[in-house]
Amino acid sequence: MLTWMPEALGEALAFDGLVWLIVAVFAAGLVRGFSGFGSALIFVPVASKFMEPVWALICLTVMDIFGPIPLLRKAWNAGEPRDIARLGIATLLTLPLGLALLFAVPAEVFRYAVSTLAIAVPLLLITGFRYRGALTPKVMYGAGVASGVTGGAVGLPGPPVILLYAASTKPASIMRANTLVFLFAFDFMLLGWIALQGYLAAVPVWLGLIFIMPAMLGNMAGGALFDPAREKMYRYVAYLVVFSAAISSLPIWEG
Repeated sequence: MLTWMPEALGEALAFDGLVWLIVAVFAAGLVRGFSGFGSALIFVPVASKFMEPVWALICLTVMDIFGPIPLLRKAWNAGEPRDIARLGIATLLTLPLGLALLFAVPAEVFRYAVSTLAIAVPLLLITGFRYRGALTPKVMYGAGVASGVTGGAVGLPGPPVILLYAASTKPASIMRANTLVFLFAFDFMLLGWIALQGYLAAVPVWLGLIFIMPAMLGNMAGGALFDPAREKMYRYVAYLVVFSAAISSLPIWEG
């Protein structure tokens, strides 16, 4: 039952691993600020070490709703609303399927799935795996369908969109803007579906609120660092951070 009593806030402030989670939040915001993606790929593998999967997604959603706000107006003006809408509509329709998978699997399976996907994305991008066709409306809807499933099942809606845009000839600023706005919209979808299904709890909401400031600071710092002329460097830095977070969060290191 969701309660906003001070006990829940006290439990959040005393949460085991809080300092490490705050560090992960700032790093996730930094990467998202200069690349437009990466917050979930970094935060969810780390958070899954300290809390159950649904809590990790609630924390991520709450903090991500506020973290990108300083960048939204600029991103919306630079982006392509029609493509964002196509991604969003398809994601909204398939998100319940992803959540059904999340609720059906054990926490350890979730952790392996998250880390595996977070490792696979940078490896696929570095090795040149790309979608080679045109970015038609049908393709954008398809990416949204995939994002709904991966976003609900493991809290990672970004990989299908990231892999799709990696093949695009669009300027880096447009790809970054589209991805940033889409992921912002996804947070509202995910939080809404979790609430409707009765899984919203007070402690992870409080944790998400605690993470807002480091997330915003990370996003602002990343946005200030972004320079289209150094796009390739930013991408490889993002890949390295995502890869490191995923590897270090695998359950195998815990014996």
